[in-house]
Amino acid sequence: MTSDDSGVLVIDKPAGPTSHDVVAVVRRALGVDRVGHTGTLDPLATGVLPLVIGRATRLAAFMSGADKEYLARVRFGATTPSYDAEGVEAAPANDSVPADSREILAVLPRFSGTYLQQPPPFSAKKIAGTPAYKLARRKSPVDVKPVEVTVRDLELLRYADGAADVRIVCSSGFYVRSFAHDLGTVMGCGAYLEALQRTRAGAFVLEDAIPMNHVIENGDAVRSRIVPLERLLPDLPAAKLTEPGLRRASHGNTLTGSDFHLAEAESGVPVGARCRLIDPSGRLVGIADMAAGGLLHPSVVLV
Repeated sequence: MTSDDSGVLVIDKPAGPTSHDVVAVVRRALGVDRVGHTGTLDPLATGVLPLVIGRATRLAAFMSGADKEYLARVRFGATTPSYDAEGVEAAPANDSVPADSREILAVLPRFSGTYLQQPPPFSAKKIAGTPAYKLARRKSPVDVKPVEVTVRDLELLRYADGAADVRIVCSSGFYVRSFAHDLGTVMGCGAYLEALQRTRAGAFVLEDAIPMNHVIENGDAVRSRIVPLERLLPDLPAAKLTEPGLRRASHGNTLTGSDFHLAEAESGVPVGARCRLIDPSGRLVGIADMAAGGLLHPSVVLV
């Protein structure tokens, strides 16, 4: 691996493997040690799984909070302990499924906007240091605290034969499994998540993703599909460093106004906002936080 290989490889995850399984596949295929992800997908789920490679692993935390978009299939008339169809046979809850799409459309507005969502008992949320799913498997009490989530767009695409296809644009931390379960509760007939595809994670979309089997079969050939560091986090303001500024940033030193230049459109960056640090040749060399007095404090240094 060369330094130019650092960046993001967007995988189209198939159903079955865990996100960690996909990381292991890419690590072997590319012959690299430093590979991570910016947010897991359940084994049942398919679609966009951005993997950070090399120096980009240090940027994972800045990308994990981006909005996500999903296509979900919700099956009415049954519930499962995991809130999805993965590894659990559905137990009938009520055979009185919605008669038509109008019944679903009438309650969907309840799940738009910002609200507290109860994560599934089979989740990675930790309770006194133990993942909830481990407690659930042991049939121990699972008391997962609700978390604030935001649904920015919610659309019923189709309803037929007791299953609804729904498009969801939501904040990081939103559980589509919980949405399916809660929708079934509101409808009074029970429901679970039958299928899920993530079509977007932040700026990464399904059209840019590479099937996992292509990575396995082609290995080094997929290196050309790695999104380089310079194209990451495009929504953050760019602070262009001077040569002295680059030297100071590389040592993690605070940057003054003479060390960098913000474009006129970005000159009003508020205190606490993050900026990309760009060296004189155009490379991304770090992330910094804007401080009082127009100072920048590097928080991540990539050189």
